[in-house]
Amino acid sequence: MPNYSGHRQQIKRKQNDKKKCVCLPTDYKVIEFPAVWSELRANSQLCDGKIICAGDEIYPIHRAILSAVSPYFKALFTNNLRGNTSDTKEVTINWVPGNLFTLILDYAYTGTCKVTVENVEQLLPVADQFEVLGVVKLCCQFLLQELWPENCLGVYKYARHYFCHDLEEKTRKYIRHNFKKILRQSTEFKELSSGELCAILSDDELNVRNEEVVFEAVKTWVEVKEQERLGYLTKLLKCIRFGLINSKYISNNILTWKPIQDNLECQRIIESSSTNTEIFSRPRIPYEILFAIGGWSGGSPTSFVETYDTRADRWFLSVNTDVVPRAYHGLCTLNNLIYVIGGFDGREHFNTVRCYDPVTKEWHEKACMYHVRCYVSVCTHGGKIYALGGSNGRIRLSSGERYEPKRNQWEMIPPMHRQRSDASAAALNNKIYIVGGFNGEDIYSSAEAFDVETSQWSYIKSMINPRTGVSLVAFRDSLYAFGGYSGLTRLTSAERYNPSQPEEWQEVTQMFRARSNFATVILDDMIFVIGGYDGYTTIAYVECYDPDTNEWYDASPMNLNRSALSACVIPGLINAKDYSYLSKTKNFGQGQAGARNRGKPDQSGEGPHIELDDEINEPDGGSRSHRN
Repeated sequence: MPNYSGHRQQIKRKQNDKKKCVCLPTDYKVIEFPAVWSELRANSQLCDGKIICAGDEIYPIHRAILSAVSPYFKALFTNNLRGNTSDTKEVTINWVPGNLFTLILDYAYTGTCKVTVENVEQLLPVADQFEVLGVVKLCCQFLLQELWPENCLGVYKYARHYFCHDLEEKTRKYIRHNFKKILRQSTEFKELSSGELCAILSDDELNVRNEEVVFEAVKTWVEVKEQERLGYLTKLLKCIRFGLINSKYISNNILTWKPIQDNLECQRIIESSSTNTEIFSRPRIPYEILFAIGGWSGGSPTSFVETYDTRADRWFLSVNTDVVPRAYHGLCTLNNLIYVIGGFDGREHFNTVRCYDPVTKEWHEKACMYHVRCYVSVCTHGGKIYALGGSNGRIRLSSGERYEPKRNQWEMIPPMHRQRSDASAAALNNKIYIVGGFNGEDIYSSAEAFDVETSQWSYIKSMINPRTGVSLVAFRDSLYAFGGYSGLTRLTSAERYNPSQPEEWQEVTQMFRARSNFATVILDDMIFVIGGYDGYTTIAYVECYDPDTNEWYDASPMNLNRSALSACVIPGLINAKDYSYLSKTKNFGQGQAGARNRGKPDQSGEGPHIELDDEINEPDGGSRSHRN
């Protein structure tokens, strides 16, 4: 995006006058524009005024029509400076190019105009000057749709300059949430002022996986004009939370940077970070919040909900009595709502669906499924929820159904080729994939895909290992299958499949801990595996896999040992702070600290009880047996 600048030729606003934002009005009324207006304009009929633009271009207009969309022109046409009624028929605006004024007229006569990348930065100031709110709105909506890491900083400055407060706030959120991409891709980043950079880096909601990214941002910015910008270095270093950076990185990468080596004040700031923990060790608010709900613990289903703050690497436990205890249920998110689907409470198998709003923190009942489904496989695609297979307590199911939130209705889809209970499903591109599972006798290695466009199931390559209680995850262009039970043992193994290159499944690095009936989510561009059953006990242990490095790392364990739980991640919550470390400091004892470093698993998550909680231990037609 080019460097934005603008000018006011006619009316100057006082600097301290805060203009009410109209760029994204929620109550803006749609006006009907009769077709005859365009006809009169095209034929220059009944025109009673004219506008003279740059280059002496003359545009015949209907003053009443232009006044209807522009208070600016209404004032010019109806009043003179002394407040008396005027009969102004001709207005000169020689600072406005004719092509831009044509767009204003397009909107005045039709209710719309063509906003493009080429004209938006010139059109918005003109529309703002003439107070044509509809065009301002169209420009701001266009800029929001066209936000990219390469241009968002320019749009942000532009919105601030023209008092577009809503656009400014939405763009600021975009910058916070996409900072790493901006640092890598935006040429505008290097042209930020020191104050603008400090405002970004000191923001609690800056979305960075680690503070090393913040240091690299400071280093990149300073080195563009090193001699000129070294004077701002101490100010910028105070934005970095050194208490969250590995000491080895500080020694090898930060203290060895020459501008810091040559500056004692910079060195003192870094050294003070070890004692001033309130400032330098304050975790940022995570952009994504992980929710882990339900499961088996201590021989019975639970209604516990835990949330995970990835920036602080801490879990926080809440007891929500409005949640019916259940396990072996499905869980997914859609439109920032959490859906809990089916499951089992130790006595009853459910077809019910409950929905949780993490903003209002309220639960609501939704339409029930056609079939009772425990051990159900759930995923989302195209704004709909898919519930596949499972068990109704008597038989394993091959049927599937999908839910449309707007209509609050389920509909049946064609059945799978096989009965699959305790399988796992994920959506990738335009297909729904399901792998593994159990039919009452056999544990599957087979996998199949549902084509959403043709509504047909077809087999894909079978996995290397049979797996029930498996977790399938779609990440980037591939499917990953983790853990499960093979019929002989709980698995640590994992495998990857790329549907665009339909070869065999390929093994990837094994997990640290064997597990089945666990939860899996994508968080911070890594795959987290959470809880489960290791063949002896339920576990609270959590680890995460980085597909880029093919390595596993430890994360802090949950507060509660459990299997048969489900988990999901919601990004961009307006109240994300409510679920973060910063809002939980009074209950600090709830969380367990843990740096996410690769190594041996922490055994502290094991509990004293033993559960038989894989479906193959369940007698046909009977309820699951759980015992201590």
